[in-house]
Amino acid sequence: MKQLFKKYNHAWVLLYVFIYLIWFFYLSKASADSYHLVKSSLDDKIPFIEWFIIPYYIWFPYVPVVIAYFFFTSKEDFYRCTGFLFIGMTICLIAYTIYPTGINFQHDLDSLGRSNFMIDMTRLIYSVDPGTNVCPSIHCFNSIGLTISIIKSRRLGKSKLIVTASIILSTLICMSTVFVKQHSIIDVFFAIGLSIIMYFIIYVPNYERLFKKASLEVLEGK
Repeated sequence: MKQLFKKYNHAWVLLYVFIYLIWFFYLSKASADSYHLVKSSLDDKIPFIEWFIIPYYIWFPYVPVVIAYFFFTSKEDFYRCTGFLFIGMTICLIAYTIYPTGINFQHDLDSLGRSNFMIDMTRLIYSVDPGTNVCPSIHCFNSIGLTISIIKSRRLGKSKLIVTASIILSTLICMSTVFVKQHSIIDVFFAIGLSIIMYFIIYVPNYERLFKKASLEVLEGK
């Protein structure tokens, strides 16, 4: 049992999920009736396409599956991936707290004159997510972050198939947020910007080398 705890002692990081969920749903209720509208003229030109709800939903298992893979295979990849996602998500929550944002252009599904499974899936999302706390888009930010983590992974990064599949999936997820009218294109651009910042924070510095240097200095009494 001790060996198991030692092997997976990095699980403490996942406690952040509880903090995130409590904070996010609190903000969803707090900003439901009062938020700053986020909208671009480009949003009106983007059509509603219901089949994009499929990649939108794929995001929900995509995030935990990638994190779980890194959890069981590489502590370094796990820490970098969760560091990227969780720090960025916290920045998003802080932004939502200081400057609540939302959209008011979720599509009128009844006006489509048709009914299918994908429209029903979209209707469900609309019922649980009214379109608040949108800028930056966490949906897009996480998708981009996962792709970066996969590309930078020593194992997964070697597989062209996995890297290509991740890039395509993340692109479709980002596109889905605007085609199912859950986000403004502005939210996507802010998510991309935040992802660039987090990349330079998480993946550019050689933290392993810095930690080794700090440890040596401690041992040498410097």
